[in-house]
Amino acid sequence: MELLPEQTERFVRAMAPDRDEVLREMEVHGEEIGFPTVGPEVGAFLGLAAEMVDAERVFEFGSGFGYSAYWFAEALPADGEIVLTEHDPEELDQAREFLDRGGYADRATFEDGDALETIERYDGPFDVVLIDCHKDGYPDALDAVADKVAEGGIVVADNAMESGIQDFRAILEIVEGGDPDADGLAADDQTLGIAEYLLAVRDDPDFRTAAIPLGEGIAVSCRT
Repeated sequence: MELLPEQTERFVRAMAPDRDEVLREMEVHGEEIGFPTVGPEVGAFLGLAAEMVDAERVFEFGSGFGYSAYWFAEALPADGEIVLTEHDPEELDQAREFLDRGGYADRATFEDGDALETIERYDGPFDVVLIDCHKDGYPDALDAVADKVAEGGIVVADNAMESGIQDFRAILEIVEGGDPDADGLAADDQTLGIAEYLLAVRDDPDFRTAAIPLGEGIAVSCRT
């Protein structure tokens, strides 16, 4: 499914800022190993969002080899902190290497293991939170971090529309209040996880949420 018309997608990509040598190498690395990074369009938004809220602390549920974290780190002050979480130690080592080469490792904390267990060891507030872990884990991630988001801080959920796993048509049906099973749609655990997350954050009185069709779709929620 194409989220944006081709020309619109080209325009959005053309508006993304220049990337340094390390970021471009990370993009090539992701393509070579088939790792789905957020891409430069979403990456640029993440960095801009962090700057707009004067972010000092960022937490990521799922960091891979550090692509999104790199965008965040560029936007943080020198004494800022970004917490990366990743269950694959090899990918976490790659993230450490990339951020070190970019000069940002000193503001990064690298956590090997389950992000839901990691967040329990951290006190808030966090100015920005990125949720980009297993899709069926999105609702639990929101529950775990909601009270640790600063007032005026934001939560960004990647893959709100697609990821190559979930069925967007089923997500849309659920969010609109319908029954995907009635239309023969594939509401598997990944799909249900995304849909449950979107309903929860949309209806939470502590957050204001908007969906943005960048990359594979992001849901952006500001804590009021």
